[in-house]
Amino acid sequence: MRELGAADIAHPGGTLLVHLQRVREQLAAWGARPTLQLAGLCHAAYGTDGFPTALLPLDRHPELAAVIGAEAEAIVYLYASCDRKATYPALADPAAPFHDRFTARAHVPDPHLRRDFAELSAANELDLARVDPAFRATWGPELLTLFTRLRPLLSPPAWSDCRTVLTHAPRSREETS
Repeated sequence: MRELGAADIAHPGGTLLVHLQRVREQLAAWGARPTLQLAGLCHAAYGTDGFPTALLPLDRHPELAAVIGAEAEAIVYLYASCDRKATYPALADPAAPFHDRFTARAHVPDPHLRRDFAELSAANELDLARVDPAFRATWGPELLTLFTRLRPLLSPPAWSDCRTVLTHAPRSREETS
């Protein structure tokens, strides 16, 4: 990600590279397997529905797969391809279609890939909520509603962090001193 310029792209809480590292660290703290952690580190490689800056064009996906493995790259693609408006409302339903914003096609991912997507989504959004109070104030209630619906797909530590981060106002430095 560094070689692709992630260290030079501004992102809440620093740079895109720092965000990607924090997402990977969050997944590790939740006990995610190494493949999902690698996907977390690279989740913005193709851009996302919420962050359109792509570090790598889609036609170079074999290069990313060669570095992180085919399974991790498939998670990265799924995450990047998600048409959030069309997919999020029914994501917890195992038979609900997943809408690909790149191809405009819909498919039904297998349950473990759906769980990986939910876990990665939680790690990403919670990182933004932790480092950007304005993001949290604007999107926190909507994200809590989303992750409440996705609770069956989330690990217990991820769900616990969703509740903690998205339901409690951040304390000022004076309150923590």
